[in-house]
Amino acid sequence: MSDEPRSNASDEPRTIGWIGLGAMGWPMAGHLHAGGHLRQVWNRSEEKARAFAGQHEGVAIAETPAELAAAVDLIALCVSADEDLAEVIEAMRPGLRPGQVVIDHSTVSPAAAREQSKQLAELGVGFVDAPVTGGVEGAIQGRLAVMAGGDWDHYHAAVPFIEAYARVHHHLGHSGAGQSAKAVNQMMVAGIAEAVCESLALMEKLDLPRDAMLELLGGGAAGNWFLDKRGRTMLADEFEVGFAPALLLKDLKICAALCSEVDFRSGVLDLALPDYQQLVDGGESGRDISALIRRKH
Repeated sequence: MSDEPRSNASDEPRTIGWIGLGAMGWPMAGHLHAGGHLRQVWNRSEEKARAFAGQHEGVAIAETPAELAAAVDLIALCVSADEDLAEVIEAMRPGLRPGQVVIDHSTVSPAAAREQSKQLAELGVGFVDAPVTGGVEGAIQGRLAVMAGGDWDHYHAAVPFIEAYARVHHHLGHSGAGQSAKAVNQMMVAGIAEAVCESLALMEKLDLPRDAMLELLGGGAAGNWFLDKRGRTMLADEFEVGFAPALLLKDLKICAALCSEVDFRSGVLDLALPDYQQLVDGGESGRDISALIRRKH
């Protein structure tokens, strides 16, 4: 939940459309449908949009982002990168109208968020940068953490929808603040992944029993989400479900740019950036970031 006071924004029911039905977007949109909020969806792959609509009764498929924008009050996005965000918002422009709010759950640079907020403000449209963390599991369970930046009233308008798939959410400040918070999160994720993968690789070389060690590590001070959700699968050499290394690499480059802006030196990035670059260059771009353990053996 948010700890900020409510504004005077209208609490009347509003409609929402969803753009981007990837591994995270699909279950998030599904929670909106379960709550009776979702009106339309659009996805770059029409086949995936049709599959979603086929499984979620009453959801219409928009032919274009502009068509979706014209049919709803709020538009939620979950795309991959700065360029995708700019492309989708440009495609929505003919259907946008004053008073609408765009909620961006993508992970992009703070600069991209600020630019889109500025451009949409010229149309009288609000923009909330609201990246999420919690993994595919969190999206499926409706227990994501949402980090939001932008105008408070625009955030408040989005809260009833955010709460359909979030365990916790907070408004952190001006436009771009949500993306800055996500960069902090991703740096921590990378550091934890480095430590877990390296430690489990050492465990294997020492020929310690897997099941007993996973229980011991998870039950003590070393316990963490990544070890709990990925420890067993990475030791089984299974990496098909999770967060693609190419996406984390993209996020870490955003982190590096922010660190440079504020003259901050990160030892985590010094280690993680070349590791994930080599992982992606080696063809692991479609697998989970826990595939990093292969570099540690």
